[in-house]
Amino acid sequence: MDLCESEDLEKFLTNVDRISDLVKELNSSDSATQKKAVEKAGCLVASLEAEKPSKSHINRTVINPNPSCVSKPVNETSVPSESPENFMKALEKDAEERRKARQVKEKQANALKEKGNKAFALGDYELAVKVYTEGLEQLRNMPALYTNRAQAFIKLKKYKEAIIDCEWALKCNDSCIKAYVHMGRAHLGLKNFTESRLCYEKILEIAPERETLVKAYLTQVDLEEKKVLQEEAALRELTDGKEEALAIPELLTKLNRPNEHNLYYCGGVVLLTQAVIDSTGQTLFRLNSGFSVIAGNNTIRSCLAQISKELHSEELCLSVLRLWIMVCRGNEENQQVLLQCLSTREQIVQLLSTTSLAVKQECLNLVSMYCQTQHGRRLVIENLDLLRMVEFLMDCICKEDNSGTTALAILENLAGETKFRIQSRESFTKVFSPPFEHLLENVAASSQDLLPCLISVIGAMSVDEVIINKLASREEFWKSSFCAMERCASCEYRRVLYPLLGLMINIASHQIPDIQEYSIVGCRRCVTLLSDPDGGIITRAAGLLSVVLPKSSAATQEVGQHGVVKKLLKILKRGGQTSSRYSIKALAVCTASSQQACEELVKLDKRLVTMRKLLGSSDDLVVGNAALCLGHCLAVQGAAASLLGTDCIMLLLSHVAGKSKRVDVQQNAAITLGKLCRVEPRHMVKLRELNGVEILHSSMKVIT
Repeated sequence: MDLCESEDLEKFLTNVDRISDLVKELNSSDSATQKKAVEKAGCLVASLEAEKPSKSHINRTVINPNPSCVSKPVNETSVPSESPENFMKALEKDAEERRKARQVKEKQANALKEKGNKAFALGDYELAVKVYTEGLEQLRNMPALYTNRAQAFIKLKKYKEAIIDCEWALKCNDSCIKAYVHMGRAHLGLKNFTESRLCYEKILEIAPERETLVKAYLTQVDLEEKKVLQEEAALRELTDGKEEALAIPELLTKLNRPNEHNLYYCGGVVLLTQAVIDSTGQTLFRLNSGFSVIAGNNTIRSCLAQISKELHSEELCLSVLRLWIMVCRGNEENQQVLLQCLSTREQIVQLLSTTSLAVKQECLNLVSMYCQTQHGRRLVIENLDLLRMVEFLMDCICKEDNSGTTALAILENLAGETKFRIQSRESFTKVFSPPFEHLLENVAASSQDLLPCLISVIGAMSVDEVIINKLASREEFWKSSFCAMERCASCEYRRVLYPLLGLMINIASHQIPDIQEYSIVGCRRCVTLLSDPDGGIITRAAGLLSVVLPKSSAATQEVGQHGVVKKLLKILKRGGQTSSRYSIKALAVCTASSQQACEELVKLDKRLVTMRKLLGSSDDLVVGNAALCLGHCLAVQGAAASLLGTDCIMLLLSHVAGKSKRVDVQQNAAITLGKLCRVEPRHMVKLRELNGVEILHSSMKVIT
C-alpha cells in the first residue's frame, strides 16, 4: 500500500465518523436537530461528489448520494430537500451494494490465495508471490495473503519484503501469530537476532499455550547466533595467519587428492582430528568444505560402506568416525551438516551392524554423542532410518557384548522423545518386543546389568497409548515376564525384579489378555514375594496382584489357598500409603469372590480393627476398598455382631454424609452401612442416635 492509498484510507475513515454522527442526529426526536442534520448531509454529499475519484484499490465505503441532494444549475427546477427517511434508505442501499461487491472481492481473493498456496507447495515461490499480490489487489485487508506472501519472500531470501508484509498483516490483525512467526524468521535471515527473539516472545503474550513452539523458535535463534559468532572468530584466526587455523585448510587440501593409499588418508584424517581442538577448529573444518572432502573421497566412502577389501580399510573407517565425533561434539551446525548427506546417513546406520567390534563401538559413540542433546536427538529422529537403527541396537543388547551399554544409552535418550515413540508404533512388536521377551526368558548374569535399563526403555516407550496397548495384548510378554519373576526372585538377579514388577503393574493397569495359565503362576509368585525382606518388592508384588486378580477369577482362587489374606493383612497393619492402596484393593477382590477369604479375614482381624482403621484414612481409594472388604465380611456369621459398640457406624456414616468427595466411596460406605444394619438390627439404635437414617436418605439421592 503506497502513501496515496494510505491517505485515501484516512479520508474514508474520517467520512465514516462524520456520517455516523449525522445518522444519530437524523434519528433525533428533536425536529430542529433533524433539520440541521439534513442541511449538513447535503453539504457533506456535495463535498464528497466534488472530490476526485481515488486510484486506490482499497475496499472502502463512500456515500453515493442522490443527485437531488447536490447543488444544481440555476436553470434546473428546484427539488425539495431529501427527508431523513430517504437519506437513510440511500445509505442502506449503498452499504448493501458495497457489501455485495466486497463478497465478490473476498471470493476472488480466497481463490487467488488457494492458487498461490498450490504454487508455494510446488516450490514455485516467484509465482506464489505474484498470485498473492493479485489477491491483495482484490482485498487489501486480508492478513492470510500478507503472511503467505511473506513466507514466499522468505523462501526467496527477500527478508525485508517479508517483514513489510508481516507489518501489514499485523495492521489488519494485531494478534496474528503467523505474522510474528514469519517476521521472526525474516529477522533471523537478516541476522537481526534481538529483533527475531522479540517477535517470538510476542507470541507468548498473545498465546501463552504456545510456549513449546516459542521455545523451539528461540532455540533456533540461539543456534544461528552461535554459528555466526563461531564463524566470525574462526575467520579472524584464519586472517591473522595463526598456525593452528592454517593447518586445517592445508590438511583438507591434501586429503582431497584422489587415488592415494588407505594409510595416506588414514594419517591425514588422524592429523586433522588432532588439529580440531576447539569450536574454532570445528568451524574452520566446515567452512573449508571438510564434510564434502570426506564424503566425496571414493576410497574413504568405500571403507565406510564396508565394501573395501584393501589393507588398513578398518583403520581408515575408525579414523573417520573419530573425526566426525571430534568436529560435531558440541557443534550443532556441524551435526546438522553431517546428517544432511544421504550417503553419510546410510553409512552410519549400516556401520551399527558391522562385524568389527571396534568400528561398531565407534559408530555407537557417534550416535550416542548426538542423542545427548535435544537438538541432536531431533536430527537423529528426522534423518536416520530408525527402524533399521533400532534393530541393530537391540541386536547389540541381545549379544551382550561391550556395545550393549552404549546401545541402551542411545535408546534411553530416544525413548523420551514423543516423535520417536510415534514413529516406533508400527514396528514396536517387531523390533522391540521379541528381543526384550527373549532376554526376560533367559535372564543370566551377563544380562542382569542390561535388563533394568532395557525395562526402563520399554517403560518410557509405554507412555504412548498405542504402544502400551500392543504390549499389553501380547501373550508372549506376560509369559516371559512371569517366567523372569521366578528366576529374578533369587538373590543373584534381584536387580531386575523391582523394575520388572513396576513395568508389569503399569502394563496390566491398561488391559490384559486371557492368560489364565500365566496369571495363576505369576500371582502365586507375587504371594511368595509378599514375604520378601525388601519393602519395595513387597509393595510392587501387592500392586501386581491388585491389577491382575480382578481380571482372573482362577488366579484369585489360587492365591487364596496360598495364604494371601494373612500376608495382605500384615502389610495393611504395617501401613504405608502405596502398599496400603495396593493391598486393600487386592484384599477387596479376594473377599468379593471367596467366602473362605472373608472368614479368614474375620478370624485374623479381630472385630475388624484394621478395616475400621482404614476407614479413617485420608486416602479415598483406601477408604472405598476398606468399605467393600467390610461389607463382604458381614456375610460371615458373628462378624456384624462383633462390631457392636465400635465406631464402625460413625465412620461409615461420615463417608456417606460426604467426608469423601468421591461418589463411589460414598456409595460403598452406604451399601456396607445398610448391610450392617440389616444383618444386625441392633446397629439401628446407634444409627438413629446419629440421625443416620435421614443422612442415608438425603445422601442416596445425591449418589443416585
